[in-house]
Amino acid sequence: MEPQNIPTFFLIFTFTVFSFPLSFHAAAAEGYGGARSSIAFATWLRSSYSFDIFSLPTSGPANEVRLTDGVSVNSNGHFPSPSSVSMLPHLPNRVLPTTHLIYVTERNGSSSIYHDAIYETPLATSSGSRSAHRISTESIRVECKYQTDSTRSQVRLVGGDAETGGRISMKDRPTLVGQNLIYVSTHEDPGQPRASWTAVYSTLLTTGSTRRLTPRGVADFSPAVSPSGVWTAVASYGETGWQGDIEELGTDIYVFLTRDGSNRVRVVEHGGWPSWANDSTLYFHRRDEDGWWSIYRASFHIREGENRVESVVTHRVTPPGLHAFTPAASVSNPRFIAVATRRPESEFRHVELYDVVSNRFIMSTRSVTPNAHHYNPFISPDSTRVGYHKCRGSTGHARRNDLVLENIKSPISNISLFQIDGSFPSYSPDGERIAYVKLTTEPMAYVDSPGLYVMNSDGSGVRAVLTRPAFATAWDWTRRGVVYTSVGPIFAGERSNVDIVSVNVDDENPSIKTLTHGGQNNAFPSASPDGKWVVFRSGRSGYKNLYVMDALNGETGGLRRLTEGPWTDTMCNWSPDGEWIAFSSDRGNPGSGSYELFKIHPNGTGLQKVLQSGSGGRINHPWFSPDGKYIVFVADYAGVSAEPISNPHHFQPYGDVFMIKSDGSGIQRLTHNSYEDGTPAWSPKFAKPVNAEWPNDGSHCSFEDCHWLS
Repeated sequence: MEPQNIPTFFLIFTFTVFSFPLSFHAAAAEGYGGARSSIAFATWLRSSYSFDIFSLPTSGPANEVRLTDGVSVNSNGHFPSPSSVSMLPHLPNRVLPTTHLIYVTERNGSSSIYHDAIYETPLATSSGSRSAHRISTESIRVECKYQTDSTRSQVRLVGGDAETGGRISMKDRPTLVGQNLIYVSTHEDPGQPRASWTAVYSTLLTTGSTRRLTPRGVADFSPAVSPSGVWTAVASYGETGWQGDIEELGTDIYVFLTRDGSNRVRVVEHGGWPSWANDSTLYFHRRDEDGWWSIYRASFHIREGENRVESVVTHRVTPPGLHAFTPAASVSNPRFIAVATRRPESEFRHVELYDVVSNRFIMSTRSVTPNAHHYNPFISPDSTRVGYHKCRGSTGHARRNDLVLENIKSPISNISLFQIDGSFPSYSPDGERIAYVKLTTEPMAYVDSPGLYVMNSDGSGVRAVLTRPAFATAWDWTRRGVVYTSVGPIFAGERSNVDIVSVNVDDENPSIKTLTHGGQNNAFPSASPDGKWVVFRSGRSGYKNLYVMDALNGETGGLRRLTEGPWTDTMCNWSPDGEWIAFSSDRGNPGSGSYELFKIHPNGTGLQKVLQSGSGGRINHPWFSPDGKYIVFVADYAGVSAEPISNPHHFQPYGDVFMIKSDGSGIQRLTHNSYEDGTPAWSPKFAKPVNAEWPNDGSHCSFEDCHWLS
């Protein structure tokens, strides 16, 4: 899994990072009136991504080159045309051979789009020996271990701009057209529940002036700009909106004028991820009736000034028998395209070139890194190189992304956000420690041992306290060091063998006490603030409802039923003032998979619906703020933000973290990504917004490809 084999040396240099102002600096979020605090949440296996962008020649020896700098997660690249590069206002005056790359990066806790100019220059002393090379700048100093004789200038084009008053959002799928950057952003709220915030924008880099190209009330995905720059194609639901798809999105292909979004017309029904071969030919993917994802070609005629398309002809390009998707057309050499594939005999996603004339595959990343996933190919303007992103692994040639806690930029100044490398975090009452679990549903290469873990709130002192399959955690409010968790399988029916235990994590050999008996899916414990009771969900009646039991002795010390009905009430959390219990429920449509947010008094009175995520939506894992006035939760309230097939596997690729006043008003979105966020927990203490690295170097590349491609 090594890049091209040349001598290894240390390269010490600094990046000059520029940023451009944006015109869409919307008003800041409503804010949080409580004291300074922190929220931790999980994102499915995100901490092991460590993506960098690599490239291979489209012909000749397969010499793989890493193009990005090994910092954070870098993905979805684009090779800009020489004419567009020549119009950029920020390039240093260099005459060295240069590779230009536009890409998405998640460094510094938010999503941004960067431009790197990578200068290919030999670094040698007068005697001819290799030495470290230093570029004098005034900005960020980075020391990395590289395998390429390169230095770079690095420019932030858009995103990551919360510090300048901009709204935090996801950025994706960039293309440079002259001095305009075309890209996806999620910074505008459509004002409707369960509606995607994803839209396409154009920013003039010389001024920062930004124009929305997607119509209001519509979500667009996966934009691609035609070779002339005149047209942009997108995958879109049009006015119908997202319907809850989690594998193939039910999108069509639309085309509009890049300059202002006008002349919008649908050219293909049922398709995604468009890529232009020329201004009248598009490649795209769809899952065919035979079950295989395949690449299709659409030829058509569209006239500027007319909202109609003529003579659309579609043709299946790649054969059945393997999955082929996320195509990249070759403009200079129309004979081939690049695609990602999953073959039946392989567990890994690879990038391959497909000859559309001879109808055969002619190159694959299998010859370079056979046991790695490769994502979302793109081709250079001269068609000599194909780019893609993959996990850089533990090769030692770049920084890894091994963070037990990763700071995520928060839209609310007095709340710090942390992405935890685990699931179901909960903070101790003093905010000094975090309990969390490693799930058995995670890849075994990723989980040293499933069970319950505890660490300090700064990410230090990680230790296992229970090495049995467990999920959901909650601390006792009055007995120091006591943590409740559910022992057994996480996704299971009402009669499954799951019980609640309490663990004293401060004992040298942590003592474990079983509080429920019979194993009828007793789970999601949450203790009352006075330390006397624990609320939990149980399937003992044949349905999952809420119960309250004695905190010290469990159900043998006292048990009563809190909710009752032929539905599921679950994921409960007791408010700090003891007055309310928040929970998720499908009682509005039992068994449908749609969950709403409710709260109820501990005596069973005062049931209130707090929030519903549109029709058929999901709201899960509520948790009260330290003052009890707000609730944080995860939901599909913002729909999906990207085509799921363009990412590693996520069971539900639509969850973002939100907060709302406990009376159901003032909903605010906290996270923006195309992953699956989950299980947030609120701390009474404000943690400094910095990253915490794994002391043992963490896990590398231990994510999985989309399960539904198997």
